[in-house]
Amino acid sequence: MAAQPAGSRWHAKPLTYRAQIGRITVTALWDGTLDMPVTEVFKKPGPAQLKALLARHYLTPAMPMSVNAFVIDTGQRIVMVDTGTGASKMSGDKLGHVLANLRASGYAPEQIDEIYLTHMHTDHVGGLTIDGKAVYPNAVVRADLHEAGHYRSREKMAASKGDAEDFESAMAMLDPYVKSGRFKPFDGRTELVPGVHAKPAAGHTPGHTVYVVQSEGEKLILWGDLMHVAAVQFPLPAATVVFDAMPAQSRANRERIYQEAAREGAWVAAAHVGFPGIGKLRADGNGGYTWAPMALVRGR
Repeated sequence: MAAQPAGSRWHAKPLTYRAQIGRITVTALWDGTLDMPVTEVFKKPGPAQLKALLARHYLTPAMPMSVNAFVIDTGQRIVMVDTGTGASKMSGDKLGHVLANLRASGYAPEQIDEIYLTHMHTDHVGGLTIDGKAVYPNAVVRADLHEAGHYRSREKMAASKGDAEDFESAMAMLDPYVKSGRFKPFDGRTELVPGVHAKPAAGHTPGHTVYVVQSEGEKLILWGDLMHVAAVQFPLPAATVVFDAMPAQSRANRERIYQEAAREGAWVAAAHVGFPGIGKLRADGNGGYTWAPMALVRGR
């Protein structure tokens, strides 16, 4: 996604994208962008190769990275996957538009039945709560048990290095749902509603989860922070970011799920690929992958 001129009001305009996966409707909601210092967050490859990879996409090492959330409407249940940043400014002031875009897409927050969290970093859970009150008053929130056990632990927060704000945010954002009995963790691979199941993909965080939608022979993988920078991690899946808690596990899951998506021709919905972040992967024969946006594949 290209940078816009200073003072541009473009990011405040509604930005949604709707598509069908079999009988299930998927809507992408744009939260905004954050400035990603690419050469600082990747240990490998080196700065020169990183800059060359970015330059192929007309990007600089301070590239804008999209943040996307998604709605899955099965016809029986309306589910959100992640909620965006909300009012938090820890990732900059160009975020926080998921709720407005949800309404612009035709859904009201009261209509959301369930919310599935890929993990508990602030740009994924920050939209759950405003001023201590649940934004989604009727929703049950689901997340992996290991993720909840980590980010809702003050002992683990005390032992963490530099990410206390994510712990504090997760606790605050989930608190009204926990108190009302509407936070229900799951353990590992779990069918959550018909046609949608959770699949463990730990590495970025201890309980990072991808969600798989299947309907009428079509498949969509919503993969959260399995990857961050498309220009780097599609050609080089082995590249990991410094904020992956378990880099080797993150790399292994990324490579496995890339292979699965390409082999099966599955659709992918990615939190940090340029909006709407829905497309397909194709193996390039050299260990890397190319991305085909849904708008290109389907012509809309």
